[in-house]
Amino acid sequence: MIPQEPGEPLRPDVLERIPHGAVLCVVGARPNFMKIAPIMEALGTGPAPVPACLLHTGQHYDAGMKEAFFTQLGIPEPDVDLGVGSGSHAVQTAEIMRRFEPVVDALRPGALLVVGDVNSTIACGLVAAKKGVPVIHVEAGLRSFDRAMPEEVNRVLTDQISDLLFTTEASARANLTREGIDPARIHFVGNVMIDTLRRHLERAVPAADTLEGWGAPGLDGARGPHYAVLTLHRPSNVDDSGTLERLVAAVTEISREIPVVFPVHPRTAGALARAGLDRRLGAEPGVRVLPPVGYLEMLGLMAGARMVLTDSGGMQEETTALGIPCITIRENTERPITVEEGTNTVVGTDRERILAVVRDILSTGGKGGRVPQLWDGRAAHRICEVLAAWMTARRGAPAGGL
Repeated sequence: MIPQEPGEPLRPDVLERIPHGAVLCVVGARPNFMKIAPIMEALGTGPAPVPACLLHTGQHYDAGMKEAFFTQLGIPEPDVDLGVGSGSHAVQTAEIMRRFEPVVDALRPGALLVVGDVNSTIACGLVAAKKGVPVIHVEAGLRSFDRAMPEEVNRVLTDQISDLLFTTEASARANLTREGIDPARIHFVGNVMIDTLRRHLERAVPAADTLEGWGAPGLDGARGPHYAVLTLHRPSNVDDSGTLERLVAAVTEISREIPVVFPVHPRTAGALARAGLDRRLGAEPGVRVLPPVGYLEMLGLMAGARMVLTDSGGMQEETTALGIPCITIRENTERPITVEEGTNTVVGTDRERILAVVRDILSTGGKGGRVPQLWDGRAAHRICEVLAAWMTARRGAPAGGL
């Protein structure tokens, strides 16, 4: 991918291969890749194929990302890469908008499809909406009701400017209608993240192979794999040194009862180093600290774990689909179905509460659950069926219709 410089016209070869009126699909951050993969495939292979192209904003990008996500998931090479990189929420959002606008002018897409709740989602959505390009939001209507979360602001605003909204659970429709969204625009289709999980589960890298690859000791207990997986990346958990130290203390104690595998997000690695907590974790024999791993490696780690401790939204859903107990280290969740029907328990950052749930899982097996409605691996197909019919209707509608 050659990043698109601000103000630089799109290369002729890009313009030639993207048909006028195509659906422009956007990815920006790691969670987007797992969601866009089945959609891109379904758009091109359904009974009514929909022309589509892929744009990567570069919100998250590193040298290993192509192998860890694009290659593993079979995502086509992006047609356009904005190469935005990191920055504050304001800087990043503004830079995405600045670089995205000339792309929209050149491509003249028939619609913009965005997923999730990252800065790329709202930034590209705003540009498209202001230019009269219909916006399609996949994973619409999820709400934590916590406006201190930047993602919550992105979710609410993106839904308000979207023309077509695809939801993963019943609570999302209720949230959207309460906020004044026309019910005719809302479609319950299921969860595209679970489409990807179901498709790739058999290809997941066994946990033992991942650990061996990084020189970590094996984790087999008397009755098979015996370990917990930990991920942390949210600012509320890693940017406050007091909270981070409290969580490290809890992890240290947990690791003396069950080994903890901790693939460390780059943001978290920096915070741990600044607080001097990386050395503390590294000295714990029960903590296996790993660098970031690819999708298939993480899927294998989750599938074999006794439990997962996380502040990730997507992992709350994946563990529910896998039937693995999940402990969410946040004060709330925008995915309530994972608590109401799935395997998720929200515990906040209180050390004693975290330890209590860990010990319950170790002694009883933890909370049972079931896979929610329409999390059956066919969400992307439903999206494409609705989208194809919607675009056909738009082409036949008079000006100002639909």
